[in-house]
Amino acid sequence: MFLSSTIPALKRLSLGLVYLVGYVLLSPHITENYFLSEDYENRSFWFRCMYILVWGKFVLYKYVTCWLVTEGVCILTGLGFNDFDENRKAKWDACANMKVWLFETTPQFTGTIASFNTNTNAWVARYIFKRLKFLGNKELSQGLSLLFLALWHGLHSGYLVCFQMEFLIVIVERQAIRLIRDSPTLSNLASITVLQPFYYLVQQTIHWLFMGYSMVAFCLFTWDKWIKVYKSIYFLGHIFFLSLLVILPYLHKAMVPRKEKLKKME
Repeated sequence: MFLSSTIPALKRLSLGLVYLVGYVLLSPHITENYFLSEDYENRSFWFRCMYILVWGKFVLYKYVTCWLVTEGVCILTGLGFNDFDENRKAKWDACANMKVWLFETTPQFTGTIASFNTNTNAWVARYIFKRLKFLGNKELSQGLSLLFLALWHGLHSGYLVCFQMEFLIVIVERQAIRLIRDSPTLSNLASITVLQPFYYLVQQTIHWLFMGYSMVAFCLFTWDKWIKVYKSIYFLGHIFFLSLLVILPYLHKAMVPRKEKLKKME
């Protein structure tokens, strides 16, 4: 068991150390304390937004480091063994808590959520979300599950704001995906190959800007701190997603033909 687990364990450990080195090198220069400084306040609006974007990606590296190193230890001790695949090759993902490739490449908020802290997400889905099925409302169950996660982290207002933003963003993202999928015009536009890199860049920019926006409250904890940062960028995240929450259903009605019209078009 030890010999067969050594290489998989070292791979995860090495990957964790890469993230650790990156975090150690950048942490003196990219900190949440800078949000509260006079220098940040005096910077331009666009600089403040870009700093949130870069910081939002970087701040998660400390968690990624811990989970990858821990996973390597679990694999080495045999705790990570998860049966064999169809080729009789051992799987060592029983204690995996990160999907690194998905985390680094996904342009969607739901993709980051699916790649990050996966064991906790699975536990909450199994023991909280599914047990709220009696409510008969999936979004209500999801909202209460996120409220549980916020209270699990602590009683600071920042946790509540962070998970409230996650709830809002996920709902809006699903609406946007459904609109693009159902609208012939938008789906054709989205399928243009030459524009795919541009779409990806725009998605990633929006993705990490507002991921960082949500994490500001999570890391600054108290309302007097995170509200100062949100004021400095005019509550951009709240305004952007609340506006889309209202607008997208109307766009869906306007841009998606009824089934009868679709049949005629076919």
